[in-house]
Amino acid sequence: MNAMVSSLAPSNVGQEIYADSSALDVLERVFGYSSFHETQKLAIDAVCEGRDCLVLMPTGGGKSLCYQIPSLLLQGTGVVVSPLIALMEDQVSSLLELGVTAAYLNSSLAYDEQQVIEKQLLKGELQLLYVAPERLLTERLLSLLSRSKIALFAIDEAHCVSQWGHDFRKEYQQLRQLHERFSNIPRIALTATADVRTRQEIVTELDLAEADQFIDSFDRENIHYQIDDGLKPLDRLWQFLQSNHPSDSGIVYCLSRKKVEKVADWIATKGRVALPYHAGMTDAERRRNQNRFQFDDGVIIVATVAFGMGIDKPDVRFVAHLSLPKSIEAYYQETGRAGRDGDSASAWMSFGMQDLVLLRQMVRQSDAVPEIVRVMQSKLESMMAYTETIDCRRKVLLAYFDEEYDGNCGACDNCLYPPESWDATEAARKALSCIYRTGQRFGVGYLTDVLLGRVNHRIESNGHAQLSTYGIGRNIDYQQWRILFRQLLAFGFVDVDHEGLGVLKLNESCRDLLKGKQKLKLRRVAVGSKSSRRQQDVHTDLSRRQQDLFEQLRILRLDIARTKGVPPFTVFNDRTLKEMAKIQPTEELELGGISGVGAYKIRTYGQQFLDTIAEYIATDRM
Repeated sequence: MNAMVSSLAPSNVGQEIYADSSALDVLERVFGYSSFHETQKLAIDAVCEGRDCLVLMPTGGGKSLCYQIPSLLLQGTGVVVSPLIALMEDQVSSLLELGVTAAYLNSSLAYDEQQVIEKQLLKGELQLLYVAPERLLTERLLSLLSRSKIALFAIDEAHCVSQWGHDFRKEYQQLRQLHERFSNIPRIALTATADVRTRQEIVTELDLAEADQFIDSFDRENIHYQIDDGLKPLDRLWQFLQSNHPSDSGIVYCLSRKKVEKVADWIATKGRVALPYHAGMTDAERRRNQNRFQFDDGVIIVATVAFGMGIDKPDVRFVAHLSLPKSIEAYYQETGRAGRDGDSASAWMSFGMQDLVLLRQMVRQSDAVPEIVRVMQSKLESMMAYTETIDCRRKVLLAYFDEEYDGNCGACDNCLYPPESWDATEAARKALSCIYRTGQRFGVGYLTDVLLGRVNHRIESNGHAQLSTYGIGRNIDYQQWRILFRQLLAFGFVDVDHEGLGVLKLNESCRDLLKGKQKLKLRRVAVGSKSSRRQQDVHTDLSRRQQDLFEQLRILRLDIARTKGVPPFTVFNDRTLKEMAKIQPTEELELGGISGVGAYKIRTYGQQFLDTIAEYIATDRM
C-alpha cells in the first residue's frame, strides 16, 4: 500500500456514525466480532472515561482494539505512536479495509503526501493517525497536534522505553512530553512483552504512576514450543518443516547476516520459497522480500531480529530459531509472531555451543554501564536455563513474567516427550578438570579430544597426552561431551574468553562442583531425532470437502487483494475463511455472524464470497 491510498480514504466517517454507539456495537459492526476479552473491555472503558492506562496483552490478543475502538467512539483523532513503518502500513491497510479513515506519517512519504494528511488531521477527517516517535516529537507535529482535535494518544510497543529491554528506542523515553503538553488527553501504553522491571520503567519513563494497569495472561495457548538438540540443525529444521508445515508461511531467525543468506539459499534448494531479510540488504530488497511474505502464501522469511516487530501477518504458522535469542523477552516477542489468528502454530528452536559463546562475548564487550551489563547477563542466563529445563516450557516461560501456570501444558516438547535427567557430577568434574589442566587456553573441540584420548599433532605437541584427564572420558561419546560443555556454559559454571576465540575458562561458580562439594543433575539430551507429528489444528478441523471450499475462498481473496494492492489477510484472515468453509453461509445475515466479518466488509466483498460458496454448494450436490 502506498502513502496516497491512506490520504484518499473516505473522510468524515467516524464521529457521525459511531459517537453515540457502544463499544460492543462498534466491535460487531466494524470489526465483525461478537464479544470482548475482559482486559480489552476494561481498557476501552478506562480510555473512553478519560483515564490513562497501561495494557499488557499477548501478541495476537487484540491490543490494537483497546485504542482503535475508543478512537472511533471519542471526538477527534486517535494518535498512535508506532516504532516501525511496516507496522504502520499494515495497521492502516487493515483499517481502510474496515471502512475506517486512517493514515500514517513517516519518512516513507513525499512532502506533498504529508501535507495532504496534515490537512486531514486539522480538518478532523482522520479517525486514526499513526506516527513514529521521532516524528511525533518534532516541534512541527506537536504544534499541529495542539491545533487539532485529539481523542487519545496510544503508545504501542511501550517496552521500547526500557533501557533493559531488547527493543530499546531512546525516543520512547521522551514521550512523557505528551502528558506535559496534552495533560487532558488520555494516554494508553501497550505491550506484549514486559517483565516486572520493564513495567516499572514504562510507568516511570512515561509518567503513568496514576494510570490504571490491565495485565492479561501472557499464555499463547495455541503455540507449541519445541527446542531441538542443535546437532545438524539444518537437517532438523527441514524435518520439522516437512512434518509440521510443508506449505505454510513462517519465519526463521538467525543471529548473523551471513547465516541468514546461507540458510535462505539452503531452504530454497530444497524446493521452498525462502527469502533473506537483514540490515545489510538495500531498502528496496528488504521491502520486496517483505511484500512477498505479506502477499503470497507459503513464503518463508529467513531473517535477523531486524525483521518481524512490525509484521501484522496473522497466519504465520511457525517461527523457528537457528540461533539463541538474547533474552526470554526477545524469544517471547519473536515466537509471538506465530499464530496471531489463534490457530495452531509452532515455536521451534535449535542452537549450538557457538551461540552461547558469541552471546556471552557480546554481553561482556558491551559498552553499556556496568548495571545494564549485569542485567543483560542475567537475562541471557535465564534464556539459557529455559533451553535446558526439564519442566513444562510453557510453565517456565510464564513464570518469567510472574504468571503461575497450573499443571503442564501437554503440548510442548518436554510434556510430549518427557526428558530424562542424569547425575552429571562426575562427568562435569572431569570436564572442569580438563579445562584447568590444559591451562584454560582451549575450546570445546580440543577439550573433548583430550577427554576421549584422541591422538593428534596438537595434543602431542602440547604434551597433553600425559595429563591425568587424557582419555578419562571414553565412557561418553563425542556429541554428549559437546552437549555437556554447552550445559556447563549455560548454567554459568564456565566462562568464555574475551577475545572471541571460544576458549573456556573456570570461574568461582564451579569451585564447589570441581571439589566434589556440589551435585549436578542435568537434562539428558537425546542425540537421535524426536518423533515428529503433524500438529492438528484444533480450531478448524475441516473435512476434505470443507478444505476444498476453503482453498477456493483463498483464491478469491487473493484475486481481490491483488486488484486492490493490499495483503490478502486484510480482506479476511484464514480463520475467518475456515469458518466460512465450515458454516457455508448463503445470505448476508448469516455471513455477518462469522467472526471477523463486519458491516463494511459485507457491503464491499460479501456478495463475492456468498456467490463462491453458493457455486461450490451447487457443484457439490451434482
